[in-house]
Amino acid sequence: MAKNMVQSPLERNTMISLEQKLATAKHCSHEGVVAGAKAAVVATIATAIPTLASARMLPWARANLNHTAQALIISTVAGAAYFIVADKTVLASARRNSFNQSSLSNLDA
Repeated sequence: MAKNMVQSPLERNTMISLEQKLATAKHCSHEGVVAGAKAAVVATIATAIPTLASARMLPWARANLNHTAQALIISTVAGAAYFIVADKTVLASARRNSFNQSSLSNLDA
């Protein structure tokens, strides 16, 4: 029944705006995921090398850091790097898009 009704121009603009906002949100979240994954890889490498080296060379680390502890150290740093960078990227992208939207609405008025 709703399909047969003619939409007003205001409703069409609202739907286009909503679809555009949804596409922008998906793009922002994708940017965050990609940036977070890159940061997690870098953090994993940067953490794994000294952790594994110290577990083999330092007597205290050899005695106290078993394989589980080493994996926990490395994965914690990787996870933290992912979430921090992804969050910062999404917020920066949203801020940038917010300023773009406000400047476009000022031009339309």
